[in-house]
Amino acid sequence: MPAARPAGPPSRVEAVRAFNRFYTRRIGVLGDHLLDSPYSLTEMRVLYELAHRDGTTASALVRDLGLDAGYLSRILRRFEARQLLAREIAAADARQSVLRLTARGRAAFAPLDSRARDEVAALLERVPGSAQGDVVSAMQTIERLLTPEPAEARSAEAAPFILREHRPGDMGWVVHRHGALYAKEHGYNHEFEALVARIVADFLDHFDPSGERCWLAERHGEIVGSIFLVRKSRTVAKLRLLLVEPSARGLGIGRRLVDECVRFARESGYRKITLWTQSDLDAARALYRHAGFKRVQRWRHHSFGQQLVAETWDLALPR
Repeated sequence: MPAARPAGPPSRVEAVRAFNRFYTRRIGVLGDHLLDSPYSLTEMRVLYELAHRDGTTASALVRDLGLDAGYLSRILRRFEARQLLAREIAAADARQSVLRLTARGRAAFAPLDSRARDEVAALLERVPGSAQGDVVSAMQTIERLLTPEPAEARSAEAAPFILREHRPGDMGWVVHRHGALYAKEHGYNHEFEALVARIVADFLDHFDPSGERCWLAERHGEIVGSIFLVRKSRTVAKLRLLLVEPSARGLGIGRRLVDECVRFARESGYRKITLWTQSDLDAARALYRHAGFKRVQRWRHHSFGQQLVAETWDLALPR
């Protein structure tokens, strides 16, 4: 008869297993289908990655999700049969297929993603407000310590992002992050945050979806960037409030945001995009230059507690 284990605290391995059992019960992933949807947990993981990547490959999904290639292939075939997934030949390698969700696929994923967010929010609401930050911090610590390589070394493929339109509550983030980042990085005072608040309030009060848009960049479920295109006149649009979080810079997010603005402006029939910036915002000015904008005006002024040099940049949009 094997000897009984001595009484006392569980081993570290058993403690981790106990936490895993507790957490999977708490978030409801033990059933055959997740969120009462027709998809298994693994299928939802694949759907999530497809929705949050601007095109990917099966080999990348196998690597990043730790899935068997044959198992993933069967999941992808089921998605194709349901018209959720489209494939196209990769420009860089004809042997590879680029995978993207179809409009139908995104429509199927959106309510599930929203419900998952609501369930996590409900889970956090059971925790006193002062302790919610402790819960999130503990989870981030676990993720950081169990990640085999530092976050800075992850490739853009392993750190995907999506662009989406604004939702209720997003404008608070835009005002807060502009105020905080510009104060920290450029020394701007409260006047700049007040200006951003007026811009977003005016955008919401007079929003015209036929010719105006706000895009938010999301990475790992968190907002990491913003940009606005607003109507200045019938033929001229104005680009405003470009921002990328320091943690997400270098991933091409800023370029995608600017490119999306230009694409939408062309489709909306504008003949020109104009923008106002400052001479010390080198990263933003490089993005504008890359997109084809030309500096057309420059003047000195005192604003936001700083002596600045303002610039106007324009991009012509021929028919």
